[in-house]
Amino acid sequence: MFERFSDDERAIEGLPVRLVIALVVGIASLSVMMNTIGGLTALGVTELDVKPQPEVVAEGSNEITVTVITPEGEPVANATVVAKDGTATLSQIRPAKTGPDGKATLSLSPSLGPNQAEGTITLDVKPPAGGGYTDDRENTKLLVVSGGAQSS
Repeated sequence: MFERFSDDERAIEGLPVRLVIALVVGIASLSVMMNTIGGLTALGVTELDVKPQPEVVAEGSNEITVTVITPEGEPVANATVVAKDGTATLSQIRPAKTGPDGKATLSLSPSLGPNQAEGTITLDVKPPAGGGYTDDRENTKLLVVSGGAQSS
């Protein structure tokens, strides 16, 4: 039928369709990969946590020292710590900025509801700008107990 390969023109008929299919599959694969990479915003970012001192307080007026730390336990300066209601209640949200030692002092007056023996205060962190830090996970909470007993 065909003497030489160069005389066969049938392969040209299916070539554009194959190219279009390969292009569509390639773009779909690239889109999936980019979404996966986009979801990995924590690459090169360090998650922060807080270490309150004391960890357990009684209802009423308390001075709490909160240290913002990395997973390795290193203190982080210039982070903002925000104390908010958890299962215990605060009269208002309390922010404080950490110093060079990574510590911030908060004056809190938590209260518990009727027949509530204990509750928690949530401590969130706004990381310092440009430091490669994030606070996406839940932090250590401050435990509030009823009565006058207070632990350190």
